[in-house]
Amino acid sequence: MTNKDLAELIFPEITKTIEDYEKEYPARNLVEGAKVTRFAPSPTGFMHIGNFLSCVIDYVLAKNSNGVFYLRNEDTDKAREVENAVAMIMKILAQYDMLPDEYETKEEVKGNYGPYIQSKRKEIYHTFIKYLIQEGKAYPCFCSKETLEETRKSQEQDKVRTGYYGNYAFCRNLSIEEQMERIQKGEPYVIRFKSTGNFDQKFVFDDLVKGRMELPTNDQDVPIMKSDNKLPTYHFAHVIDDHFMRTTHVVRGEEWLSSVPLHIDLFRAFGWKVPKYIHIPLILKKDEETGKARKISKRKDPESSMHYYEEKGYPPLAVIEAIMTIANSNYEEWHQAHPTLSFIDFPFSPKKMSSSGAFFDLEKLDNISKNYISTLKKEEVYESVLAWAKKYDASFAQLLEKESLRSLAIFNIEREQKKPRKDFKNWSSVKPQISYLYDSYFFEDAKKTYQDLDTEEDISLLEEYVSQYEEKETENEWFDAMKTFAIRHNYAPSPKMYQENPTLYKGHVGMICEALRHVITGRKESPNLFQILKIIGKEGLVKRLQFYKTSKQ
Repeated sequence: MTNKDLAELIFPEITKTIEDYEKEYPARNLVEGAKVTRFAPSPTGFMHIGNFLSCVIDYVLAKNSNGVFYLRNEDTDKAREVENAVAMIMKILAQYDMLPDEYETKEEVKGNYGPYIQSKRKEIYHTFIKYLIQEGKAYPCFCSKETLEETRKSQEQDKVRTGYYGNYAFCRNLSIEEQMERIQKGEPYVIRFKSTGNFDQKFVFDDLVKGRMELPTNDQDVPIMKSDNKLPTYHFAHVIDDHFMRTTHVVRGEEWLSSVPLHIDLFRAFGWKVPKYIHIPLILKKDEETGKARKISKRKDPESSMHYYEEKGYPPLAVIEAIMTIANSNYEEWHQAHPTLSFIDFPFSPKKMSSSGAFFDLEKLDNISKNYISTLKKEEVYESVLAWAKKYDASFAQLLEKESLRSLAIFNIEREQKKPRKDFKNWSSVKPQISYLYDSYFFEDAKKTYQDLDTEEDISLLEEYVSQYEEKETENEWFDAMKTFAIRHNYAPSPKMYQENPTLYKGHVGMICEALRHVITGRKESPNLFQILKIIGKEGLVKRLQFYKTSKQ
């Protein structure tokens, strides 16, 4: 009996060869220097901010080089798979305008290098596992879970490395006859890769982020095919897929660094070119309790989930811009020098990525988002807030649609100027900041806000102003009229004049403006008063002043 007989026993239905698949999935016809990258999440839960960081880098590398960015569904862990996870991932990629060039969903397949779902590629994997068995580079292992657990405990007790290697690789040297006999009897088994490594030797490779690295050589005989559903393990499947999908650059978290020697061993077992590795650092945040840096947590930190940014209403481009600042240390400088260019034009360099951890700061995201929103036109802000509200605040959405013209005017306050106002950090922050400009919200909340103000205004003075109020074309015209009104009532036309001669005046024009602001907004601070007056109008001024009088009685 030979290894070929063993391989035929395990995979009698497999007739294709490596050469067949090389013809089926030829090298891509791309321009020189083009990069082929893949976003390959496991559909076992929500999309994590760390996944998104790797996805953005994948996308930039491919688009910046006229390459290909594809989505691969690594669904071999069926026990933990979440229903519709791929659809949710595609939805997020669509929201961020980063749809892959190639992908597979229930509805369609786009691309010539699929299937892009690993569970549909079982025959491909079996072809290559069969080849390894024929070559004596893989073998069936019949060890039970109980045996493996007892071995692990024994290793720990003896204070030696745990794992399936050396003298602990019990099935490695079984005769072919015994292996075949046990298979024919129906004993369950996995297929293990037969390592040729020596743990005491160093494995050297170049990572594009961390540079030249030395790791222990792999000597573990790891499983490459599971016993239950005959699907491959992640370690094996991704090697086959990356080769035949012609991946040039693998972007993944640094937690995979220790697996690099194994993965490269698998590439070399087939004589294949190894892709370049970009191991990105952990995303860190400052712990509020300790003040120290820690890994962002799925359990503790809501911002670890990409759903958080949708729920809060952060513009997708703002989130991408924030991610790019931690992807490369020089991104902000480049963006300031090239404000009209897209992030995909940025010449991303793995060497300029932190190798020790990437801080993701929500405060920084807020600032980036404020800056971005300030550049949008009023119509863009309106449509974005409306779309968010339709999903998360239906009553606000109805109001926005009912009073669309007022809403547009509100969103245009201090917008069409050299330095636009930067109030909104996301769409969920809009309503609390502008609600007072809608009568329905104002009269509902104003009593409490008036109480919180703790001010007493000169009602007779404001009544006279409101009765004489005329809408002016320009802010200068309005303020000139306001100064004239102030002088008539012995208020200085400027704060400076009042400060120089405080005994000559009751106050200054700014005090009248502030009193007016308090009455019509219920707040001590607000955007441009002239623009607010134009939105509310004279009728609104009269109503709000009357409401103020009533609330103070």
